[in-house]
Amino acid sequence: MALSPIIICLLTLIGYGSSHPSPPRGCSVDVDPPYRVLCDLESVWGVVLEAVACSGGVTSLFLAVLLLVKLRSISDPARRSGLGPLLLLLGTLLGLFTISLAFLVGKNQALCVVRRAFWGPLFALCFSSLLVQGVRLRRLVAGKLSPSGSTLAALGLALALVQGIISAEWVLLTVVREGHPACEYPPLDFALTCSYTLGLLLIAMGLSLGVVLCGGELAADGGGSGEEDREGESEKRRWKCNAVWLFLSSLASALLWVAWLGFYLYGSQALRGKGKRGGGQKDAKVLDEPALAVALVIQGWILLLLHAIPEMHLCLRKPPQTNTQDFFDTSNTSPPPHFGDDLPAHSHRPFPENQAFSMEERSATLRSGTYHGSHGSVRPGIAFRGQMPTAPINYTGRRLW
Repeated sequence: MALSPIIICLLTLIGYGSSHPSPPRGCSVDVDPPYRVLCDLESVWGVVLEAVACSGGVTSLFLAVLLLVKLRSISDPARRSGLGPLLLLLGTLLGLFTISLAFLVGKNQALCVVRRAFWGPLFALCFSSLLVQGVRLRRLVAGKLSPSGSTLAALGLALALVQGIISAEWVLLTVVREGHPACEYPPLDFALTCSYTLGLLLIAMGLSLGVVLCGGELAADGGGSGEEDREGESEKRRWKCNAVWLFLSSLASALLWVAWLGFYLYGSQALRGKGKRGGGQKDAKVLDEPALAVALVIQGWILLLLHAIPEMHLCLRKPPQTNTQDFFDTSNTSPPPHFGDDLPAHSHRPFPENQAFSMEERSATLRSGTYHGSHGSVRPGIAFRGQMPTAPINYTGRRLW
């Protein structure tokens, strides 16, 4: 009879363990089951994807702060015009990496609304930033003035607002009006709502490719010198370098979207069909959410590595020094070289009209060997042989007694 309390305790523990399964390795008991994918070390892909997303968010925040600190050191208007779209892109990438974590956790009504409402607008902000950068580079390569950074950022926000309206209407019509669950939606509908975003990406890629291949004609003034032409060509090559990075980021993003849409619309459907025939439809459907999370993280790092970091480097680096000398700049004038003693102030003073005799009279007197004093007396002089030496340059024309 003494064993009955022990048996009762063991049965209680077994029943508690069967009703509350033990958490996976790496997660504590306090973590809810929908969020255990973020700490489950047995399925390590969730932890790796979370670490990559967090590192991307921290990198975006660091670059945005560094750009704001270095903002005053950029005085060139052409370079400052690209800072507005760049800051908009970095802020959007921070939100993109953050929302990717919402696709890793379990589903509920609030999380599904957040996913559907923010997926399209965040991508539209990223691609509209690329588009306005393409417009800016096209004008700069053509030798024209670029709009200011705030104007370009406002244009990017206005373009992304269209996608925000589309996503909001889709959620309101399907969830609020028709009463469908927010987590249940056809994959084709989700892809069609992002068609405007894909259009922004294709326009940005076309603009950047046009700048790289065709460029623009420099503004013809009709009288440009050779130095000005060389300087203009150097600026044109620098802006084309920015366009090359913009095209690479747009091309990589387009390839990622083609791969993601192909898997999301056709590959996932094929896996669902196999799962239905094999009785594992639930397991096949689980692949949709991780595919969206992976697409978000890869897209964020593509834009970070191929556009944000190169564009920031090209904006912050110092422009090359030109070798042309400005002859009208008197800020650093050097004193003229001294070829002899300084002349007195009265060396070029004109001779007075009432002087005693002129230079010709003095030369004739010296040749004759006589000199007339002030009292009219004639004094003997020494006759010069040969050519008479000329007067010194500082001779004033009268003798100082």
